[in-house]
Amino acid sequence: MQVTVKLFAYFRDNRFKESVIAFPTDTTPEMIIGLLDIDPDEVGVIMVNNRHAQPDLLLRDNDVLAVFPKIGGG
Repeated sequence: MQVTVKLFAYFRDNRFKESVIAFPTDTTPEMIIGLLDIDPDEVGVIMVNNRHAQPDLLLRDNDVLAVFPKIGGG
């Protein structure tokens, strides 16, 4: 299945902004985050098809996964 993966802020560093990638049919956002070597503790928001999603959601063909880091401030 094909999934469009969009990364935001510093998650793009040495990776990509947007990429269409083939994954097995039982793939979750959590698995993709791991494959991209992103620390799960740094992930603030996961969205699938412009809706908030849980890390264990089963993705479907042509889904769009967006991964945002936690935002710090002070």
